[in-house]
Amino acid sequence: MAQHDGDDLTAAGTELDTLTHRHVSVGTAVAVPSGAFTNPGTPPDRIRATDLDPRKDKTAERRVGGLFLLSIAASIFAIVAYIIFPIIPGNLSSVRLNNMLLGVGISLALISIGLGSIYWAKNLMKDGEWEEHRHPTRGSEETRAAAVEVFRLGNEESGFGRRTLIRNSLIGALVVSPLPAVVMFRDLAPAADPVALLKKTVWDKNVRLMRDPSNTPIKASDVTLGSVFHVIPETLADSPDFLEEKAKAAVLLMRLKPEDLHVSPERKDWNYQGIIAYSKICTHVGCPVALAEQHTHHLLCPCHQSQFDISHEAKVIFGPAKRPLPQLPITVDAEGYLIARSDFHEPVGPSFWERS
Repeated sequence: MAQHDGDDLTAAGTELDTLTHRHVSVGTAVAVPSGAFTNPGTPPDRIRATDLDPRKDKTAERRVGGLFLLSIAASIFAIVAYIIFPIIPGNLSSVRLNNMLLGVGISLALISIGLGSIYWAKNLMKDGEWEEHRHPTRGSEETRAAAVEVFRLGNEESGFGRRTLIRNSLIGALVVSPLPAVVMFRDLAPAADPVALLKKTVWDKNVRLMRDPSNTPIKASDVTLGSVFHVIPETLADSPDFLEEKAKAAVLLMRLKPEDLHVSPERKDWNYQGIIAYSKICTHVGCPVALAEQHTHHLLCPCHQSQFDISHEAKVIFGPAKRPLPQLPITVDAEGYLIARSDFHEPVGPSFWERS
């Protein structure tokens, strides 16, 4: 029995010596090897055909330049196709043809830039790996010099400065590629003067205010304190461009106590016994103003949180909007129905339409 106990103590001592040499911390059960991690380094550079043969180097450069020139041609094709094959209202075939040609041109232009850049990096730029050690960010002269050296080495390794065909064709492709989008975006705006178009809506003198969407007339007695009506003009149904005109003519109708209204002298007859009407289109970017706070008399645009105080002629009290909501002058007819005195006296919608 003693023999066995001695053997156990010897084995325990040997194990303790082993753990001690392996730098085991007291109170832990994890042994940490003494050998440090060996940095494997970076793999050797891959020798490419363009590195060995100047002719293949020149051929690769021409291919990259050709892809960039193809991008320029594709962008021009997209613009020309968009103009030559316009979209004809009511003709779905013209829509399909225009979209197809435009998509082919823009896609080829962007893909050519991408393929040319990848081919350039794979075959012509220096094929090596490098590491950048972290260091504190300081604006010292050494740091500035190192940054300049990084740009110099990048230019040298990529060949951007000396490969004029690639550089010039890439610059040309990048300059020309946005042009199809510019041409398309221009057609999103009306061909005529937008200020004149937005100054005129279907509201006119004696046009009744109708509930939206039921299209029923509204009597002054129907509008109670704190109520809000979404309103459209009676003549809107006869408009050939229903949605476009509704987007300009949408109105919010509310009733406040007459003593709560603070109106300027020129607008003293624009409301009827505290009933007021304002454009529903926010003057920031044209979102619908659809939230009304009964107790504060504030209108809120949910898009960018512009707020308007309707007790003070819908002036802006918060948010990015730059001007008050346009007010629609109203009164009542002989039957007690609310009608417009005239159209809006200023353009509806975003303020940037008024900028020259």
